[in-house]
Amino acid sequence: MADASGSTVPRRRLGRHLKELREAAGLTQKAAGRAMELSETTVWRIETGKAPLKRHDVEAMCRTYKASEETTNALVGLASESKSKGWWHSYGDIIPAGFDVYIGLEEAASELFTYEAELIPGLLQVEDYAETLIRLHNPDATEAEIARRVTLRVERQSLLSRVPTPPNLHVALAEAVLHRPIGGHEVMTRQLAHLVYVSEMPNVSIRVVPYAAGAHAGLLTKAFMLLRFPSNGDRAPGEPPTVYTDGYTGSLYLDKPHEIASYEHAISGIWQAAHSDQDSLALISEMAGRHERA
Repeated sequence: MADASGSTVPRRRLGRHLKELREAAGLTQKAAGRAMELSETTVWRIETGKAPLKRHDVEAMCRTYKASEETTNALVGLASESKSKGWWHSYGDIIPAGFDVYIGLEEAASELFTYEAELIPGLLQVEDYAETLIRLHNPDATEAEIARRVTLRVERQSLLSRVPTPPNLHVALAEAVLHRPIGGHEVMTRQLAHLVYVSEMPNVSIRVVPYAAGAHAGLLTKAFMLLRFPSNGDRAPGEPPTVYTDGYTGSLYLDKPHEIASYEHAISGIWQAAHSDQDSLALISEMAGRHERA
């Protein structure tokens, strides 16, 4: 079950500010925890935005770090903002642990780049395609739970047409994704037709990495999503770029500068190996026809 404790981005931002204050005070996480009667793990969870904070918690940390009154008031305000809940929190009972963090980041992003080697990404899945995968991953789920999980996945897709500022979505798909008949050929026909439809949106770009590309960076990175966020008034990023990778038993978030640089280099290589948007669209349409005739 996911942690429905509040908004992802303000929580992460608050954690970073508290980490900066701790480091400026010359304290380790262990020492800071000892001073506030918290475990080192709890301090780490706070600083990485994985734990909610109440007003008195923020005030106590600011006192420990000898922060100014102005800084304390600003962080208390940020803590209040972090308590606001997004639409997805009504699905808290079915969201996998930790995935609410990703949904919050996805909602806040201004640009997303995803590479998929095996499956259509969730933001582009039609209901039948999504249902096939959800049943596979949740074999003991009830029909009602399956339906709610499908609804959650489909509702996420509304951000692509969000008014007034939908994010830009760049998708690179390994050619094998188009051949794999998830849910059967009839479902794949509808799924690929949906890709053609979505690719007409001005903020969506879909490219296919053909078999003929041979070795390319995606073979090493496997599937991932890189999210970029809007700038603040001073043009500095409001939230650092983040890479999300989803594994069978858990997920991973990366945001260190050298990690982001590595994935940005991989993106460049993957995009270069892919067909153009126009040629990709032609291939997707061709494969939709093959599935329809199968």
